[in-house]
Amino acid sequence: MTRYPFIPLDFTRLPPEEQRRRLEEFGNVLTRRRTVRDFAPDPVPRELVESCIRLAGTAPSGANQQPWRFVLVQDPEIKGRIREAAEEEERLNYGGRMPADWLKKLAPLGTDAHKPFLAVAPYLIVVFKIDYGLEISESGEEKRTKHYYVNESVGLAAGFLLAALQMAGLATLTHTPSPMGFLTRILGMPKNHKPFLLIPVGYPAPGAEVPVLKKKRLEEILKIV
Repeated sequence: MTRYPFIPLDFTRLPPEEQRRRLEEFGNVLTRRRTVRDFAPDPVPRELVESCIRLAGTAPSGANQQPWRFVLVQDPEIKGRIREAAEEEERLNYGGRMPADWLKKLAPLGTDAHKPFLAVAPYLIVVFKIDYGLEISESGEEKRTKHYYVNESVGLAAGFLLAALQMAGLATLTHTPSPMGFLTRILGMPKNHKPFLLIPVGYPAPGAEVPVLKKKRLEEILKIV
């Protein structure tokens, strides 16, 4: 196996005051991110969203296999089909497929099977995880390549994406209708591509509201040893 060529690391060590300034600036934007369920239909420059996806693609991944694929959906007809399929799954979920304990935890948010944001938001980004590499020979034989740390890698890329979209001044929602196999079918993706996350992207509708939520304090999430 040929080893990658190595080059000097491009890294600038910042003075403490600059470190704090940058972190505060980043934090002021990132901590204002909220899950939005009411979107305006106003158009968003596509190159802005593409730039965010490009940044997501710089995330670290196991052995640099980059086991992700992003599908940017803008076609109203396809968005409508995705909404229809997602709502059908959600009706089954809320109608008995979800355990009572999960429904109890969702109740304060006021969510239900209706997902109009899937058709209203100008863009849907569907994040796929590539479970394994797949090559088809001319004779039709499959050759599979094992991918490692797929969920961890794609989760990192999704985090990069959400942060980039927030920095770009866009509203987002992390939506995971379960099961999500309809996304593979509707978008015509290969069988080794599995839906990981569905992200509506756009601007919030005028008067959009979000629930008052409390995040855990630092001492609740940090242990220093």
